[in-house]
Amino acid sequence: MNVDIIGDIHGCYDEFKSLTEKLGYNWDSGIPLHPSNRILAFVGDLTDRGPHSLRIIEIVYNLVQTKKGIYVPGNHCNKLYRFFLGRNVSITHGLETTVAEYKALPLSEQKKISKKFISLYENNPIYQTLDGDKLIIAHAGIREDFIGRYDKKVQTFVLYGDITGKTHEDGYPIRRNWAKHHKGKSIIVYGHTPVKDPIIQNRTYNIDTGCIFGGKLTALRYPELEFVSVPSSMPYVAEKFRELEQ
Repeated sequence: MNVDIIGDIHGCYDEFKSLTEKLGYNWDSGIPLHPSNRILAFVGDLTDRGPHSLRIIEIVYNLVQTKKGIYVPGNHCNKLYRFFLGRNVSITHGLETTVAEYKALPLSEQKKISKKFISLYENNPIYQTLDGDKLIIAHAGIREDFIGRYDKKVQTFVLYGDITGKTHEDGYPIRRNWAKHHKGKSIIVYGHTPVKDPIIQNRTYNIDTGCIFGGKLTALRYPELEFVSVPSSMPYVAEKFRELEQ
């Protein structure tokens, strides 16, 4: 399996296009396709905060539909999914940018994009186990003993990380670093927590390098295990980047 796993995009279409081109993908068909049939994979959080969330939804939907993409949802994906279902969700923490894009569309286009995203969300697992269990993609990561389970506890972990229920002074959730205890043979690729540079710890790879906060957008090439990044065009927000407990 030859796959390029993309970190949290958050609507940053320009950086996503630049990164895929740097990885050797061609956009002539309207979606990024690789001449050597490499596949793109996404760790979730396609939308919110950035300028082109709906365009990213369209692209990822088309890639997955044509078997040229692999997707797992993130916590922002989950919230947008619930919004599209008509649930009562708080239009905050970046969702307001996606909702503004959505509401600017004609009603017929709103129906099309919401239908596509609902289908994308419902027809893909909360984490992907690939290449004979050698590779696992999960938005916020997954504990070794959770692999193979899909219950509510595992869903919460995969979407939000190993949360303690407490928060830092700035309101940011306090999370345990599950990766430092990972002893399994599987490589786990995840995002969710923005870091300045990709972090490798016990065969786990955090590739959310905070594109939406002015960092960079990063891909991990598999099986090569090489990082490829492009710089962000967004303003740099230093306080959004976290140090993981070692």
